[in-house]
Amino acid sequence: MTAIIYISGFVQGIGFRQFVKKEAVKFGLTGYVKNLPDRRVEIFVQGSKESIEKLVKHSEKGPFLSEVKNVIVEWEEKEEVYKDFQII
Repeated sequence: MTAIIYISGFVQGIGFRQFVKKEAVKFGLTGYVKNLPDRRVEIFVQGSKESIEKLVKHSEKGPFLSEVKNVIVEWEEKEEVYKDFQII
């Protein structure tokens, strides 16, 4: 499965992307995380639906200092295109 996750709130400049990468690697997911110009964080992730749902749950809390206001998840079925998980 593939999901694109958009996280809004106080999520930039506090280690949110590093937090997401650590969790994604722990759950065996591939893809990327990046900051968007509108102050949201975008996570493009591929793997099992169960693992992606775990990442979503952890991202709803975020790391210390983060204040997650909204999480949007868009599900797709795509072939895997990433071999690892990257911070962009």
